[in-house]
Amino acid sequence: MPEIAALVPYACHKSALGRYITEAAPDKKELFPRTDFQRDRDRIIHSSAFLRLRNKTQVFVYHEGDSFRTRLTHSLEVAQIARTIARALSLNEDVAEAVALAHDLGHPPFGHAGEEAMNKVMAPFGGFDHNEQSVRVLTLLEEKYASFDGLNLTGETLEGVVKHNGPLITNSHGKAVLRPTIEALNSKWDLKLDLYAPAEAQVANMSDDIAYLAHDFNDGLRAGLLQLDQLEGLPVVGDILVNLHKLYPNCEQKRLVHELSRRLISYFVQDILNETVLALAALNPQSVDDIRSAGKPVICHSAAAADTLSQLRTFLFKYSWRHFKVNRMTSKSKHLLTELFERLLDEPNLLPTEWQAGLENKDGVQKARIIADYVASMTDRYALLEYERIFEPGPILS
Repeated sequence: MPEIAALVPYACHKSALGRYITEAAPDKKELFPRTDFQRDRDRIIHSSAFLRLRNKTQVFVYHEGDSFRTRLTHSLEVAQIARTIARALSLNEDVAEAVALAHDLGHPPFGHAGEEAMNKVMAPFGGFDHNEQSVRVLTLLEEKYASFDGLNLTGETLEGVVKHNGPLITNSHGKAVLRPTIEALNSKWDLKLDLYAPAEAQVANMSDDIAYLAHDFNDGLRAGLLQLDQLEGLPVVGDILVNLHKLYPNCEQKRLVHELSRRLISYFVQDILNETVLALAALNPQSVDDIRSAGKPVICHSAAAADTLSQLRTFLFKYSWRHFKVNRMTSKSKHLLTELFERLLDEPNLLPTEWQAGLENKDGVQKARIIADYVASMTDRYALLEYERIFEPGPILS
């Protein structure tokens, strides 16, 4: 496979872990052959789960407006920021992009409210975690290829998704309680769960935080949950607004909102680049394994920027994510998914035929997991329709 010569030594030049299932070598007649990581990215983009993200909630349910973020647009924004940072640091952009595009594939409908509902109903059967569900999608649930289930991605891309929030085992004396799918994957393919992910995956993780914070301000302001004068005392955000008012004293709000978002992203990206250069100089890594075993993330914010992120997250939690209008939709969403899961668990013959076939010879826990897979795969729109089909009197809706 082709390599990218301009990368730093500790970047993912090519896949050392390979794919879980060995595949035939690509056609040597290809004029511009793709790397393994480019193939990972392309498989993710063409997956059914990725397409369904367009109608899955980020903060606002799809019918609340056409111009709010969805899981799909969020994932694309994360990937764009990740590519920018990776390129500036001479890391492998394709790995950063693949992890960014895949990190939310396991989210159920209705955002974090949906995940809370799924975890509650699945508590007797091992719980539900969207990160594990992403791994299930990538390794088991996608059914597109003739010779394997899932997408058969490289180990590095899967490692980045598994370790999206850092190592899963915190120290040599403690044993982590791993999610079953991750434990099964790791038992056959050591992902070094006690170590950090490669730098490209760390970039994707940091880009996730930047994207959702900056754009949740944007969506919150445009939805009327937030007002510009509420933001004036916030660190960084307040300074940006003061500067914007000086530069553009007669600017309409919709333009100011966009300018705020882009400047906020630029601030945090530049801070990561500045701080990461210092961290890498101190570590002097020579390989991907040096990054894994560094003992802390090498892609990092300054203390000041990290504190700002924390304050902005607290503000959004109070005034946007827990706004009464959002709470109302959150409550309805939890109720809907809970009733839908419980009815399907009690009456699995209501499942589509192909999903019923998967329940044969399965015990109670396995059946619950399959039903959770079905519900988690739904878009917001499909979940609302399925609820209506099952619970509402009247004609059966197609």
